[in-house]
Amino acid sequence: MDIIKRPRRLRTGEWIRRLVRETRLSVDELIYPIFIVEGEGIKREIPSMPGVYYFSSDCLMRELEEVQSLGIPGVLLFGVTDKKDDVGSGAYDDNGVVQTALKQCKRNFPQMIFMADICLCEYTSHGHCGVVRDGHVLNDPSVELIVKAALSCADAGADVVAPSDMMDGRVGEIRKALDRNGLTDKAIMAYSAKYSSAFYGPFRDAAGSKPAFGDRRGYQMDFCNRKEALREVRLDIDEGADIIMVKPALAYLDIIRDVSERFDVPVAAYNVSGEYSMIKAAAQKGWIDERAAVTESVTAIRRAGAGIIITYFAKQLAQWI
Repeated sequence: MDIIKRPRRLRTGEWIRRLVRETRLSVDELIYPIFIVEGEGIKREIPSMPGVYYFSSDCLMRELEEVQSLGIPGVLLFGVTDKKDDVGSGAYDDNGVVQTALKQCKRNFPQMIFMADICLCEYTSHGHCGVVRDGHVLNDPSVELIVKAALSCADAGADVVAPSDMMDGRVGEIRKALDRNGLTDKAIMAYSAKYSSAFYGPFRDAAGSKPAFGDRRGYQMDFCNRKEALREVRLDIDEGADIIMVKPALAYLDIIRDVSERFDVPVAAYNVSGEYSMIKAAAQKGWIDERAAVTESVTAIRRAGAGIIITYFAKQLAQWI
């Protein structure tokens, strides 16, 4: 007698589906990105990212109380300022917007993980991630300033510095500089496979970092390439990265899978602003169920192999999980 295969037996009810579930989300895997601005008493919604806000340092403390109460282990801080110049000096100003916030954060929430995005684009008048000369973004002079920004944020209290510029060699230079300055416990989370993507649009609007000319394809990766990501990740690991990141996440699940299978370091994925805003917009129109869509999409990132998920949905997920 032939036995009929019936996989549906393991789908007949919620309890058995939970029992055999292969991928599970945990609040322990979530990092919440936050935008910091200068001033006081500011909590202002970002129009292109419903439910995401700009915070001044004083209002940030109240936000972190909620983040901590939800069990989210850490946040990733981005600075937003109107004080811009050609060399992005605000990124490495010891009294800059992020540095000032970090000092308060570590005093009030010593057990929370604070990550600082390290880049120049939010601070440059031209919006590029490095030093520009004659219309070109120069690698080595940019690395020098990125190292200064990493040191400044680490000194201010960042537990993790996260270079997002995609300049060659910056991870190694940051690691050497941190070690020389006695900051050996500070970790580096490298934006290792950061693609030139259309999904960054709302972030650039929020951070005021849209390039004034050209684009970032000369340093961010071509979205057509897969093997290049593996080379970039290997280089960053060899230079001393403690965590590597794939960005964006949903359109690059194959890259997350490749990286997580080939390398034995923690893999982060950034569920970026465009991925967030698309779901929010569709949910507001009533076209999709927000909770179901968020849970499914972020579970896909986890299923692909990411052990750390940076997402603007972190607080909602923490409440749902």
